[in-house]
Amino acid sequence: MGQAGMAEAAVRYLRSNRTPAPEPVEALPRPDLRCVAEDERAPLDPREFRRVLGTFPTGVAVVTAPPAADGGSPAGFACQSFTSLSLAPPLVAFMVGRTSSTWPRIARAGVFCVNVLGAGQSELCRAFAVSGADKFAGVAFDAAPVSGSPRLAGAVAWIDCAIHAVHTGGDHLIVVGRVNALGTADDPSEPLLFHRGRFTQPAHP
Repeated sequence: MGQAGMAEAAVRYLRSNRTPAPEPVEALPRPDLRCVAEDERAPLDPREFRRVLGTFPTGVAVVTAPPAADGGSPAGFACQSFTSLSLAPPLVAFMVGRTSSTWPRIARAGVFCVNVLGAGQSELCRAFAVSGADKFAGVAFDAAPVSGSPRLAGAVAWIDCAIHAVHTGGDHLIVVGRVNALGTADDPSEPLLFHRGRFTQPAHP
């Protein structure tokens, strides 16, 4: 079985609307993957790719998942590549690197919560972008109502999901989630944005 088939077989499943919690799924392997083979030449300079794509401002979110059934800490990582996908059924999506150390824990949980960060949460975003640290140390959160994934205090909005499908996309995976619950803060702040390599806030006239 090829790498794409292996990843697809490891995480493809559907979660019934009437099932409150999905069955655990096996964590994905972490192969050393490349966008192009060794004998191929990348068609674009990666630095130029990042520079040009960086002109498109994005929101910033933290994707979280509950601890494993046998204990441990919750999982979470900072994410810029979150988007809405479908209204009927309600689907969202995010992209994660295939070599992420956090993704297999989210895949095993089968559920996740997207926390849309507010303008004053840039340091929180940086903390969740660090690999290997205790990302939840000193972080206030409660449990999302359906999945139990961490719902971070101060987030502008939260979206509670179950993994619906996973697709390969170059050196990343495209994770599709079915939305089971969602909401906004009682008094939401402006969202945190990322533009041209740095955090920013919406500009108002």
